[in-house]
Amino acid sequence: MEEAIVSLAVERISDLLIHEAVFLKDVKDQVESLNAELKRMQCFLEDVDRKPEQDKRLHNRVSEIRDLAYDAEDIIDSFILKVGHQRGFHGIVKRFTSIFTKPYHLHKIGVQVKAIQTKLQNISKNLPAYEIGGDGEGSSSIIKVQQRLRRTYSHVEEEDVVSLEVSTKDVMTMLMTEEDRPHAIVSIVGMGGLGKTTLARKVYNHVEVRHHFDYLAWVYISQQCKPREVLLSVLMKVLSPSKDERELIEKLDENEMWKRLFDALKEKRYLVVLDDIWRSEDWDILKPAFPRGRKGSKILFTTRNRNVALNADPCNTPMELSLLTNDESWNLLCRKAFPRSKMGSQCCSEEFEKLGKEMVKKCGGLPLAIVVLGGLLATKQSLAQWEMVHKNIHGHLKGLPHQDHQYGAVNRILVLSYNDLPYHLKPCFLYLGHYPEDWEISKSELIQLWIAEGFISPSLESKEILMEDVGEQFLEELINRSLVQVWRRDYTGTKVKTCQIHDLLRDLCTKKAKEEKLLEIIQQSSAEFDVTLAKPLLRRISIHPSERKVHLKGEHPKLRSLLLPQDVELIEFFISKCKSFKLLRVLTLLRRNVIKWHVSVEIGNLQHLRYLKLGCYGEMILPQSIGRLKSLYTLYIRYGTHIVIPYVVFKLERLRHIILKRSRWCERGFRWRLGFTSKNIETLKYIEVDERLIENNVVLRLTNIQSLGLVFTRSEYVKPILILLTKLQRLRSLSFDILDNSILSYLDLEPLSQCHHLSKLRLMGAIEGVPNSSHRVLEFLPPNIVKLTLDSCNMSQDPMGVLEKLCHLRIFYLSNAYNGRKMICSANGFPQLDFLQIVNLIKLEEWEIEEGAMPCLRRLELVNVSLGMFPEGLRYITTLQEMSLVGLSSSLEERIKVIDEREGEDFYKVRHIPSIDFVKLLDSTSLEESIPTEQNGFLMLLTRI
Repeated sequence: MEEAIVSLAVERISDLLIHEAVFLKDVKDQVESLNAELKRMQCFLEDVDRKPEQDKRLHNRVSEIRDLAYDAEDIIDSFILKVGHQRGFHGIVKRFTSIFTKPYHLHKIGVQVKAIQTKLQNISKNLPAYEIGGDGEGSSSIIKVQQRLRRTYSHVEEEDVVSLEVSTKDVMTMLMTEEDRPHAIVSIVGMGGLGKTTLARKVYNHVEVRHHFDYLAWVYISQQCKPREVLLSVLMKVLSPSKDERELIEKLDENEMWKRLFDALKEKRYLVVLDDIWRSEDWDILKPAFPRGRKGSKILFTTRNRNVALNADPCNTPMELSLLTNDESWNLLCRKAFPRSKMGSQCCSEEFEKLGKEMVKKCGGLPLAIVVLGGLLATKQSLAQWEMVHKNIHGHLKGLPHQDHQYGAVNRILVLSYNDLPYHLKPCFLYLGHYPEDWEISKSELIQLWIAEGFISPSLESKEILMEDVGEQFLEELINRSLVQVWRRDYTGTKVKTCQIHDLLRDLCTKKAKEEKLLEIIQQSSAEFDVTLAKPLLRRISIHPSERKVHLKGEHPKLRSLLLPQDVELIEFFISKCKSFKLLRVLTLLRRNVIKWHVSVEIGNLQHLRYLKLGCYGEMILPQSIGRLKSLYTLYIRYGTHIVIPYVVFKLERLRHIILKRSRWCERGFRWRLGFTSKNIETLKYIEVDERLIENNVVLRLTNIQSLGLVFTRSEYVKPILILLTKLQRLRSLSFDILDNSILSYLDLEPLSQCHHLSKLRLMGAIEGVPNSSHRVLEFLPPNIVKLTLDSCNMSQDPMGVLEKLCHLRIFYLSNAYNGRKMICSANGFPQLDFLQIVNLIKLEEWEIEEGAMPCLRRLELVNVSLGMFPEGLRYITTLQEMSLVGLSSSLEERIKVIDEREGEDFYKVRHIPSIDFVKLLDSTSLEESIPTEQNGFLMLLTRI
């Protein structure tokens, strides 16, 4: 981890030498020399990072290097900040007014840089005294102990196995399918402690499997794979040699052993289990020893890394294990905590059950954690003893210092996955600990924060790949290593939208992050209103308030990040003086109970700020000083009624994401400024279009734009802008609103048909086809649209006839968009549609769905529609899992209800749908303000039936 910290410092200093050269020019040699010394330290730390355990002396030395890297970054950032105050309004560096000022600054930084460099050189001189090799006496003994604790054996069967019946059948089916190809591999994938080995062992010992294969062998691989030992183990199990033959085999060199095993297997149908394999390279080394064999020969992997499985055999989809449900978790705990000899009154006791269910919930469905907890509870006879375990459940799962090593089993298993991470992923993973337990983490926000923190280097960026793309790769790697769970996919159905981290992994993150001085969490007690910061706190702080109001006081001059993940309810969060935290890179500020918020001019003093998130319920007015935030990457603003943005924002050249969200409705955007020419901008929402945006083709300068929101003040601006947008090849998401009351024609929107790169489109405003023309109203839509929102379009023609031909469409919102009385979805239409929401089609009386239409639909929402009956064709959509009905008439709802054991007239059409939700709008609720559509984030006031 320290190597990652030093690497970040090196990257940061290199970045400063490039972008802030005007300030550092007089101390450039000293800073470059320091950077070179830090790079030398990197090489040492790379070796240390590969060493699983460190003695105390080495650990202290590594910590010293990390702290010096932090100090170096602080000194240079502070110097730039001081010199930055000498700039004029337009960013031109002024000459210092005093002849003594400049030498003083230069002398001070020179002395400080030299001091750090001297300390690093002294450390460097002592490095040869340290044995870093992973095979050293101390570390190898620790590794051997860990391997003995974790080693698996094929004959040791788990007696209490829960919820593996389906998985067992699936794996057996894959193993016993007779594929005639070399190296057919079946893989079981999942996070540590999920039961991969237990499942593999159950399958391996199944009588049908043992009869199906001629030879079977089980080998435990681990992180330290030793190919000769692995193949020797397989060979011994395959040949079952005598003692003399065993001695001869053990004397074979590697080539002879490879050939001997290959020859032994080539005429047989064999199954070899490689349990706990970590790296693709290990399989690449072992693979030549395994022949095609008889038809149906298989290799079975268990691994935490999905990429290992996919790289080994792209033809087979890995079996990914899931966490246990609440019921399955409780079942497993009962089996372990109450052995059969004493199952009875205690197990049925309400007091024991209440405590047990609360504790098992903390295990998060992880079988290993439940087994450890159950084993501990099995030794506790009284309710008082269970209550003691309940009080410190996390301590028992992670391993208390005074306890036997078995109770540290959970943490020991999970930390292996962390240790195996490449150094650049370690801070990214630990950073996840700043989110609260069970938090649904936004992918886009997370990656923007990683970039702001410097975890993703600008040097990785090129014309083809952006830092955000690198961030996606980092996240996918953590997912593939079973350290992060996908919670929701985005509208494409393939990319991650939100993710989660298991509570026990989060505990590991918070513990490690504090150890490594990366991040600290402040849990505000319910009695506190103020949170006071001080120097001893770490450089990154995440505040988890229990109150809706937090006032930050004190000083912390080295603070880099002030994180407030819990802003969904718009907690009021403000700081007393921005100048107390001048090195901040990440900041969230929220004001709730204000009509007009004049954001403090002091915010302009935070010149190292890269990520700024502001939110309030009322009007927000940004100060001119915000133009001094030259390092800003992301500006995220959520406001209530109105916003004032000074033109200087458009001069921030590093800005990548500008996101403005009005709490209720985006009536207007912010106005384009001619000086805004940043080529880095990727997200721009929402911008008001006028003639200035069209002049000189300035839109074409947004070469990296991917997500764009436009608000048109006049309909004649639409076509010229759309023509320009066809040339922006990175643009994937487009949203536009028409403010005036004019009706857009087919000719206005026709350029959209050339936007082949668009996959997400939101259109709000009246549209209609050209009179007496064969063109239908929506034929302009680009063919690759995956997510479509049509709002307030007031169309008179049925839109479904054209829309159902969009073969990639997965998500479709239709709101206030059609004024007709009948709508038809034809057979084979909407082939990929997964989600459909229909809102406020108040004139719609009949909806016809032909058999074969929407064959993939899983969720349907109908809101305030006036149908006379439900479509007959619903009964043909067998994929439908959920149907939500909001604000429908009681007579229509009754047609699909069962009342007094009497089925309604349309019940047969929906009886196959597992979940049907009836929702009534409260009388005081305005429908347009409350529907939770794509356009706004407000929750509906609901009464559920």
